[in-house]
Amino acid sequence: MNLSLARFTFFGLIIICVVSGITNELKARDTEVTDNGETNAPIPTLIRLTILHQGTQLLDRADADVAAEIVRMFTSEGIDVLSPAKVVSVRGRSGTEVTIDIETGFGESQISGSDVFVATGRIPNTAGIGLESVGIEVDERGCIKVNERLETTASNVWAIGECAGSPQFTHASLDDFRVIRDNLAGGNRSTRNRVIPSCLFIDPPVAHIGLTEHEAKRQGIKIQVAKSPMMAVLRTRTIDEANGFMKALIDPTDGKILGFTMIGPEAGEVMAVVQMAMLAGFQSTVLKDAILTHPTMAEGLNVLFSNVKPASSDVGNTNAKLAPRE
Repeated sequence: MNLSLARFTFFGLIIICVVSGITNELKARDTEVTDNGETNAPIPTLIRLTILHQGTQLLDRADADVAAEIVRMFTSEGIDVLSPAKVVSVRGRSGTEVTIDIETGFGESQISGSDVFVATGRIPNTAGIGLESVGIEVDERGCIKVNERLETTASNVWAIGECAGSPQFTHASLDDFRVIRDNLAGGNRSTRNRVIPSCLFIDPPVAHIGLTEHEAKRQGIKIQVAKSPMMAVLRTRTIDEANGFMKALIDPTDGKILGFTMIGPEAGEVMAVVQMAMLAGFQSTVLKDAILTHPTMAEGLNVLFSNVKPASSDVGNTNAKLAPRE
């Protein structure tokens, strides 16, 4: 079992992973040499992982079917997921022996293990550094207040990245840099209406860009949903990894893509294809009819967008925008 699964950060929501069965021998990767010269490694110890989450589902901002699929995959690998779970008390020391008392919808219970990993998210490190003395204001979370050009409340002072309240992704901070760079050079670049992708690197990864079904419903946005299991992608048969699904949200009026989520191998790379189509303002028919290399994961986009009904207003064949190959 891949122990990296025990290291999560879910946007400030407390995740506790309890691991049992990690022995000192396993940690040290001890080996021994017998009289006949053979090298023997210790027999691997059974490791059991339990995830405790205080929220109603893993990935609280994701759609329910995405969270449910992640739990299903974890469970199939022998990982227990308890959510919501309230931690009442913790006894012992991580690295030796730990007992955690919890409350769930089924009542009180105990979990014992050898190691505990806790992910609580991050907060801006802006307190006590004198920002107020130069007129830089922060919000209730401690993030530096900025406008869409990333200018602070102090003249000629800019803020970038997570301390300025940007999404906690390296690629978001990179775009912040480009905004400030261009503005310092006399441009007028802003963070307005930018769509930032994300990828959760579990196995298989979870990638997302744009709207979710939950967000669309909350905002009163009409959508058409297309969904396809990863087993429908022929590439998954060649690598024997068929967990997950693709899902897209389509504007039923003009056929443009509003959101995309994928759980499956190479999800981040496939998402980038959809992202380019979204940035270009293409209808979903472009990806439905595109000639994509076989067998690749991206080829599954043909299948996914074949499930989309024609838009109510035909804006023409956007494939005509693409130059033919010589």
